[in-house]
Amino acid sequence: MIEISERAQDHFRKLIAQQQIEGLGIRLRVEKGGTPAASCELEFCEPSELRGDEWTVECHGFEVHVDGDSVSWLEGASIDFEPDATGGLLNIRAPRIKGEVPSEEAGIVERVRYVIEATINPQIASHGGRVSLLEVTADGVVVLQFGGGCHGCGMVDVTLKNGIEKTLREQVPEITAVRDATDHSSGENPYYEGRKGASAVS
Repeated sequence: MIEISERAQDHFRKLIAQQQIEGLGIRLRVEKGGTPAASCELEFCEPSELRGDEWTVECHGFEVHVDGDSVSWLEGASIDFEPDATGGLLNIRAPRIKGEVPSEEAGIVERVRYVIEATINPQIASHGGRVSLLEVTADGVVVLQFGGGCHGCGMVDVTLKNGIEKTLREQVPEITAVRDATDHSSGENPYYEGRKGASAVS
């Protein structure tokens, strides 16, 4: 599944030896898999911290534990260590980590979800917000749920019409409208509390 070079294994062994903890290994997991913001996270892992769903890669003198829900994103991945004058650089290559752009033949729900995760959420994240897809109706209406800083935000209508709807309809032409199903009266930490401001999505 994952190829770990001898140089990378040597690097891990040295780091683990410095910790002086019996049975210490390395945990590898993917954050935000299938999106442009996907990344790999590495950390030390003691045996007591294992959940039981990990895939274990046996190395000489230690183990690398891959979180179960990260395995699919790391198919064909490789880890190498490239020495340089300042010490070296750990290089993780995971060709599937960001997922694949849906084809034109893909269903409308799949394409809408991809645009939300790849384009819209990274933009509104700067305002502490996020949006989730609830449904796409038979007549092409996208129904969304706002969260985080967008929940109760006084500018959510501007963000919806001038940003999100425009972006979705440009990239998924079958969409006829975009609706907000959020109960904004229950928002606890809105980015704008009824004040004027710019759309979170430009």
